[in-house]
Amino acid sequence: MTATPSPSPSTLAPAAPTLAGPDTPFAVVDVHRTRRNIARLRARADRLGVPLRPHVKTAKSLDAAALLHDGTPGPVTVSTLAEAEAFADAGYTDITYAVGIDPRKLPRVIALSRRGVTLRVLLDSAEQARCVAAAAGEAGIAVPAQIEIDCDGHRGGLKPDDPELTGIGRILDDAGCLDGVLTHAGESYFAPTDEERCVAARDERDSAVAAAGRLRADGLHVPTVSVGSTPTAHAADDLAGVTELRAGNYVFFDLVMAGLGVCALDDLALSVAVTVIGHRPEYGRLITDGGWMAMSRDRGTAAQARDQGYGLVADLSGTLIPGLVMTAASQEHGTLTARDGAPLPALPVGTRLRVLPNHACATAAQHRGYHVVDGSRSTAGAPAIEAFWPRVTGW
Repeated sequence: MTATPSPSPSTLAPAAPTLAGPDTPFAVVDVHRTRRNIARLRARADRLGVPLRPHVKTAKSLDAAALLHDGTPGPVTVSTLAEAEAFADAGYTDITYAVGIDPRKLPRVIALSRRGVTLRVLLDSAEQARCVAAAAGEAGIAVPAQIEIDCDGHRGGLKPDDPELTGIGRILDDAGCLDGVLTHAGESYFAPTDEERCVAARDERDSAVAAAGRLRADGLHVPTVSVGSTPTAHAADDLAGVTELRAGNYVFFDLVMAGLGVCALDDLALSVAVTVIGHRPEYGRLITDGGWMAMSRDRGTAAQARDQGYGLVADLSGTLIPGLVMTAASQEHGTLTARDGAPLPALPVGTRLRVLPNHACATAAQHRGYHVVDGSRSTAGAPAIEAFWPRVTGW
């Protein structure tokens, strides 16, 4: 009887790549957590009876966006025209550009409209409205425009009772461009209790609905009443009068959202893989190759009850290392220290770690794409990389 020869190494299937392979630093996305986060807000929007218009600025990834609408291009929000153009190239035709329009960008808006893309622009002044109306008239194409409403004094927009509101609405309506109103409760990112976020969500809704009501009372057609932020979207209990809900950070979540109580640490889907490259025991520090170029400069938790530095530190499997925090960053160096006088863990040079970020949008923007793992699959070592999701803009 002839024995069956063992396969030679050259005939074995290649081992799956793992997080132990790529050069650090690099961004890691847990697709299991991402799907769970998406399903959570989708279910809430369904209960409230309001469709979602997700903000894709967080991930800037077609692969991530495909999870939002079950693989079919659906309505999205963007923060740059580069994002709008990239998503239009991928078949997305219902897009809101939720940053006040610079009139010099209107030719790009018109170009997308000629391609069959409904691209809504945002404005809060009569000057912008006149520019939109003129560009639309010259092109012979209606440019749908939404009036930004200031619901909390955070950024741009008009107060719902601003006397200029109806005049701006009339300029747009006469040009066939008035699409509705939009607001964003930016102050909700500083609302640390459930009740405060509920109040912010009600104020957001009431401000947008009141502004729409004033325009309608002046005889103007207002089809869209758009509200949303990740904190208020998860706190809203009644969206009567609202036609769509926007949010973006919820896809990945981050330490700011966890610090507010919007999510748990176990919901954070984005991290950055780094490597220990040095020890400074005399200062109680470990040094990594992931500085602010990997994590961003965002220190969003500094104003919260628990300052998380530049991020919490986990091992390569994603398990948090108790007390270990990234407390300082230079361009390419990260400094890890132990919180509250705890001993620094013994992590040899070459040890790979994952850092959970303060602000997912800012951290994601530092990277060309994401190495994707599935956290629902238990692993004793470095998780397998199942895909690479490239970012679609900015590089």
